[in-house]
Amino acid sequence: MYQKIMVPLDGSALAECVLPHVESIAKGCGASSVVFVRVVEPIYLPTGSDFAFSDKELQQMRSEQIAAAQEYLKKWVDRLKYNSTNFQSEVIEGRPADSLVEYAEKNNVDLIVIATHGRSGVSRWVWGSVADRILRSACVPVLMIRAPGCVPGI
Repeated sequence: MYQKIMVPLDGSALAECVLPHVESIAKGCGASSVVFVRVVEPIYLPTGSDFAFSDKELQQMRSEQIAAAQEYLKKWVDRLKYNSTNFQSEVIEGRPADSLVEYAEKNNVDLIVIATHGRSGVSRWVWGSVADRILRSACVPVLMIRAPGCVPGI
């Protein structure tokens, strides 16, 4: 049923809590492909401040972010291997929720598996939720995994 599964990872233990679920789904569905995706956000500099970086410095920072993201994802691709599933990694740039939904649409993803803090109320309004925005925007099924130790109403 699910042949291509996208797993957004941001480098946090929270995001990684989905991996046992991904393993079970991939094995159970006989998924042909699992793609670990990490979004590198653009570097935003405050205006009217004393921060001044040259274009070369900004490019260097961006390159370092992308290299670190690629190395992080490679760790998971190398660690998780099943006989019939092809593991891949992809680093994309942009705003996380929008970029992930666009990637899923353009790459024929069948399922998105993402972790969530499970925040509600003011906390959710202040911090926002990439997982929630993906759930509301994606045209494919989204499986949201609650982080271990989640407390209802927080």
